[in-house]
Amino acid sequence: MSSHPSYLDNFLKTQQFILRGDGPLPFVYRHLIAIMAAGRHQCSYLINLQKAEFLLQGGDPTWLQGLRFIPQKLQNLYEINKILAHRPWLLTKAHIEKMTKGEDSWSLSELVHAIVLLAHFHSLSSFVFSCGINEELDLVGKYQGKENIQANSNNVSPAKENVVKSPKKISSSGSTTDKVHSPPPSPTIVGEQEVGVVTLMERMKYLSENSISTLPQEELSKRFKSVETQSAELEPAQERSNPPINSDIEPFVREPEYIYQDFAKRGQVNDIPTFRTQDYSWDVHGFSLVSRLYNEVGGLLDEKFKTASTLTYYTMGTHDKVDTSHFRRAIWNYIQCMFGIRHDDYDYNAVNQLLERSLKTFIKNAVCYPERVTKRDYDRVMKEFKHSEKVHVNLMILEARMQAELLYALRAIMQHMT
Repeated sequence: MSSHPSYLDNFLKTQQFILRGDGPLPFVYRHLIAIMAAGRHQCSYLINLQKAEFLLQGGDPTWLQGLRFIPQKLQNLYEINKILAHRPWLLTKAHIEKMTKGEDSWSLSELVHAIVLLAHFHSLSSFVFSCGINEELDLVGKYQGKENIQANSNNVSPAKENVVKSPKKISSSGSTTDKVHSPPPSPTIVGEQEVGVVTLMERMKYLSENSISTLPQEELSKRFKSVETQSAELEPAQERSNPPINSDIEPFVREPEYIYQDFAKRGQVNDIPTFRTQDYSWDVHGFSLVSRLYNEVGGLLDEKFKTASTLTYYTMGTHDKVDTSHFRRAIWNYIQCMFGIRHDDYDYNAVNQLLERSLKTFIKNAVCYPERVTKRDYDRVMKEFKHSEKVHVNLMILEARMQAELLYALRAIMQHMT
């Protein structure tokens, strides 16, 4: 993250606040919840860091023996953790009601704090794996990533040179028409030749010069559905042929077979309606609710989301003075599309114009099956991009996923309250 100092500053402020700042949950609970969240993706890197933090806060070592040794109140959070990590659209007000009634019940403020922690560490697991970080701790406890990412350090500009210019706002309409004369089609499998940065820049320029905002909602909805079903047809990464789950983290990994399922598939009727941001958005609804129930965290999250999505150095590979706003928005909206979230003012044809199949596959695996992503996956996509630019894509994976989880959870809380 240090390639992007403005983002790193926001990230550290937020993480510091939710783990150590004012809030309704005891400090030891916070680190246990972080462990539970990272356990959904078997992210030993984060689990072991949070175990150490838990003990530094004076936590009971017995709790680290596994989920069945933690207080019942925390055990009750298991179902929400599981659903939020893999199929957040299944979260309903009934789950919230169950948590806030009876013995060992949660206050709404406590529950919002817990949900923010869960979403933070689910998405941080995606970032860790998507950067190719696999835990290897040496004898002095310093981290050394497998096939260390620093192998790419010759492509990283020093942080002090990466001065963030005034970021351009992402346009509210990235529409295109069916008359787009596309450059060569996207590769069909990961590893095929990508069309390259120059072609991508041509496509972005075309979208900027020919964007329209007059398409009827029916057509925009149809285009969203098309991208959604295409995503379902991407092959997920195969499960890694690693040894069984590490014995140190296995007690925190319950039901590992419960994983992401595609929100929509071609030819199937979906019982769960699309989540439309016109009806419930972060800016209008989520931000105010989380701010009401958990003091300052709304502003911190909002700043972090905006920094990740609008961050730009106006570069792409070796090219400068590039407006990357269409590319950034395509990534953000594609990630949330996989969770059934539709931005009503967006033309999803732009996703197919700007995101090649190889990149879509990488994004899907990083968002939905992060524990299967390896350093090799990181290395073989976006080959013409700088290392820092690839990290930026992974930051958007982190933030767009976190926002998606929070939207579903906060909507369920709002429905419970009303």
